[in-house]
Amino acid sequence: MKLITLRLYTVLLGLFFLLSGCATYVPQNSDNLCDIFWGETDWYEAAREAQHRWGTPIYVMMAIMHQESRFIADAQPKRDWFLGIIPLPRKSSAYGYAQAQDPAWEEYLKQTGNAGADRDDFEDAIDFIGWYTDGSQKRLKLSKWDAFGQYLAYHEGRGGYARKTFNQKPWLKKVALKVKQRAARYNLQLKRCQKQLDDDVDSWF
Repeated sequence: MKLITLRLYTVLLGLFFLLSGCATYVPQNSDNLCDIFWGETDWYEAAREAQHRWGTPIYVMMAIMHQESRFIADAQPKRDWFLGIIPLPRKSSAYGYAQAQDPAWEEYLKQTGNAGADRDDFEDAIDFIGWYTDGSQKRLKLSKWDAFGQYLAYHEGRGGYARKTFNQKPWLKKVALKVKQRAARYNLQLKRCQKQLDDDVDSWF
């Protein structure tokens, strides 16, 4: 009887750790970049690597991600329902932290060779945003520090930005302004905690 109980306890303990490992981190306070990174320093390490690779400031990438998904790993556009019971196709293929659509994601995979990347993986998603903003800088001459312009290009696509489609969408300009303002706040916040974050991340190596 004791042996059976011990085995049952072992199985339950293993299941607990398995489920815990599957848990996805969601920031409790997404308005403070330091709180976000203190809650998951692996996120800071991934964001720092994306900044080093692509040159886009961490606070700009994180402000774009906040607007796109609120840091929800499996975020997707809402779908309509026919008669309230039959699900209709989603209006967009956007998915994950970065809300990357299928064509842009496929281009990212091809250009970077990151074949195993997933849109619901933070490290891959932040790298995607870095890659996209780098491409917008090269094609559209948008500064990587220009959160307003970069978000417009991110939302409309580089072709749409070049055609200035955002001029027909006053609401989108308001959203881009919110991204710009959030990026500015994130920048100030990060300056207060970045050294400690660097020390903590680097201490593991």
